Amino acid sequence: MVMADNKLLRFIKELIMPGSGDDPAKRTGKWLLYCILVGIVAGLGAVIFHLLMQVCHYFFLDFLAGYRPPHPAGDPPLFGHTHRELSRLTLLFVPALGGLLSGLLVWKFCPEAQGHGTDAAIKAYHYHDGKIDVRVPIVKTIASALTLGSGGSGGSEGPICQIGAGLGSTIAQKLRVSPREIRILMAAGMGAGIGSIFRAPLSGALFAAEILYQDPEFEADVVIPTAIASATAYSLFCTIFGWGSLFEAKDFRFDNVLALGPYAILAIALSAGVFVFVKMFWGFHDYFQNLKLPQWLKPAIGGLATGAIGLFLPQVLDFSYGFVQQGLYNQVPGLLLLTVAIAKIVATSFSIGSGGSGGLFGPSVVIGGCIGGAVGMAFHNLTPSIVPSAAPFIIVGMAGFLSGGTNIPITAVIVVSEITSSYHLLLPSMLVCSLSYFLCRKWTLYREQVLNKLESPAHRGDFFSDVLEDIKVGDIFNPSSSIAVIPEDMTFEQFCKFFSQTEQHYFPVVNRNKRLTGIFSINDIRSFLFSVSELGDIVIMKDVARTDIITTTPSEDLNTLLKKFTIRNIDRMPVVKDDDPTYFLGMISRREVINFYNVSVASLKKSKSKKDKDLIVPF
Repeated sequence: MVMADNKLLRFIKELIMPGSGDDPAKRTGKWLLYCILVGIVAGLGAVIFHLLMQVCHYFFLDFLAGYRPPHPAGDPPLFGHTHRELSRLTLLFVPALGGLLSGLLVWKFCPEAQGHGTDAAIKAYHYHDGKIDVRVPIVKTIASALTLGSGGSGGSEGPICQIGAGLGSTIAQKLRVSPREIRILMAAGMGAGIGSIFRAPLSGALFAAEILYQDPEFEADVVIPTAIASATAYSLFCTIFGWGSLFEAKDFRFDNVLALGPYAILAIALSAGVFVFVKMFWGFHDYFQNLKLPQWLKPAIGGLATGAIGLFLPQVLDFSYGFVQQGLYNQVPGLLLLTVAIAKIVATSFSIGSGGSGGLFGPSVVIGGCIGGAVGMAFHNLTPSIVPSAAPFIIVGMAGFLSGGTNIPITAVIVVSEITSSYHLLLPSMLVCSLSYFLCRKWTLYREQVLNKLESPAHRGDFFSDVLEDIKVGDIFNPSSSIAVIPEDMTFEQFCKFFSQTEQHYFPVVNRNKRLTGIFSINDIRSFLFSVSELGDIVIMKDVARTDIITTTPSEDLNTLLKKFTIRNIDRMPVVKDDDPTYFLGMISRREVINFYNVSVASLKKSKSKKDKDLIVPF
């Protein structure tokens, strides 16, 4: 089977790259086919993952515990219900059983698959050239289905991020593409997974490009490939499980500017929720990491704690999307919404912070929606003419909490519109997402996010070239520095006497008209230094010098200069006039170039850091 897969990949590569890869048409065809292939495979991964979760839901929650949580309108259960009565004692232990099985599977076969998954995909992009072990998506699929299907509080986005990223990375590695292309296809797989399982193809493309950084910037290289892969995966997934959005909501309209006041208050409430969630989740995560117990046992303990919460509030078990759907139908009181939001923070911190396999994106949607609903109902009771319904606050609350907790303000606005099919709340969503993002800059649910491209190891080489291409040799060259030139007719004996009095290592050679004709280094004459008595008056320095001189000019950029340094691995190079390659101006060293680059980068970092601080709203 593996051999057949390899043959298929080789056939595809030959089909779209039969000759030179420089042909724009062939390059476009190559990437189109690559992205469609990643989308198909990631879409199949999402289909399998969704089926496994439905099977585990049916077995653990319905068959064993008799608990049947509500589902969102766009994601009905695939299997019929049993007639088993609810057993609260069983419901207490079922999440622990799922956590135990998941923990054993991850500990035995693939420790990289523990946790919420998105951080692992981000880390692979920045630090490992997008390379992910092929075992990760396989183990992650099963482990996450066990954790979430047994009632663990988490989301499907973290697992599908790692599953899709792992499948995209595996395909890229099989195709033997460059490290940069591996990273792009890995990100395309990540976005395709999100776009399919959340039924939000545009959000999948934006998510993969924005989630990599804390600053509000996109990874431009991955947007188009991810859009193609996400559209492909979404089409495949919805062909099997049905079209439409995840949630059902009225087409709410924003038509009262006075409502922006309550929405601004909502942003503050959401920011407080983000602060509590981030601190509690990472506090539990670090506690369990340091706990002196077998790694496989920790998710079971987290599952048991989640089950204990579920005894009193079963709404926190599983995804809790059905509970949010009920809120959108105005069927849940405000106090219960706020209670579930707090309990969901604690339950998710136990389930996923203990090492269980699940995501944080889904719980963020639920927590944000519940806080939004509670705030909306409070303002509805106070000013019903301004806030006629709390349901729009649920939708905007989802977006605002995502923006603040995950540093994806643009994606957050789009994803909530897609999963609810409600596009007339963009204005309040933009306000709340922007405020939440600025208020929560110090906290994030994803520790592996880097600040920006400047801080990403994946872009260090690119940034190095970009900076050097903007700097010319003339910007750092100092023609007044003292450099001794050697006349062509100087004898070897005369040179040896001169050499004993200088620390210079590279020696330009000039003719009687002071024109550059050659150059040599101490390494070129090292073998002759002990033959001065034999060669002293016979050899002149013109005989020793190299005439194939590598030179630079004041108008040449530093990136080109560094490439010239590496041709012969030299440390110093002659600088000549732009219009006269024999007119010697002086020497420039590799060290000067690197020192100037380091100073430039430090200055840029300092400048950017100051700008970032200025952007933080001092509330």
